[in-house]
Amino acid sequence: MPIAASSPTSFPIRDQVVLITGGGRGLGARLVESFLREGARVVVNYLHSAEAADAVAEAYPEQAVAIRADVRNQDQVIALVEQAESHFGSPICSVVNSALVDFSFNGDARPHADALLWGDLDQQFTGTVRGALNTIQATVPGMRAAGFGRIINIGTNLFQNPVVPYHDYTAAKAALLSLTRTLSHDLGPDGITVNMVSGGLLRTTDASSATPEDVFDLIAGGTPLRRVTTPEEFADAVLFFTSPWSRSVTGQNLVVDGGLVKG
Repeated sequence: MPIAASSPTSFPIRDQVVLITGGGRGLGARLVESFLREGARVVVNYLHSAEAADAVAEAYPEQAVAIRADVRNQDQVIALVEQAESHFGSPICSVVNSALVDFSFNGDARPHADALLWGDLDQQFTGTVRGALNTIQATVPGMRAAGFGRIINIGTNLFQNPVVPYHDYTAAKAALLSLTRTLSHDLGPDGITVNMVSGGLLRTTDASSATPEDVFDLIAGGTPLRRVTTPEEFADAVLFFTSPWSRSVTGQNLVVDGGLVKG
């Protein structure tokens, strides 16, 4: 029976099974490393990065399993969840939606306003919003049965500060923020929190590898810390939302960018 909203519960990270989408490379790989360090059992989801994901599973045979699935495909996500729960003998209780489908932070190559196609937007909405919806719907039954769940969606500070107008990417992440907040109302009575962690440009991931060095320097100069946030620092904030310390926090968007964007 789900625990009532008035009696929140929490599990230490080391007792959780955590699904990281896009966990084979970039920010997702750093998230995987952080959760493994804290003792969690981790489902490393990947689409194209089989070699890297399998290497993690081989290095941590008791803690990690690598499973291929395209998060845009509901059937594949359901199969992933079933395989992961069979492997660990426990339901997935935390999900980090970090998969970034077919996108690179290259301001020179982005579609400008007069050339932006609906297909550009549709591609990002499908990868970001549909992908998150698929993983959430597939894992919520197990979370409800446990009376505990943590869902963390990865966002961006570009909707507050579109220093580079990546129209398609930013619009999709803004929609994901809205979904984060509405889902927190639906799932809160089941002991499930839904939050977003939004970064700026991270130094450095696969997606930001095409970013010129002078752009990193410009961003660093605008932050109180005078540096660009690293993927490892960003991952620490994600850990917070799966930890007991965040048990009363839901529907929130935490911006982790060295203080560049306020609020």
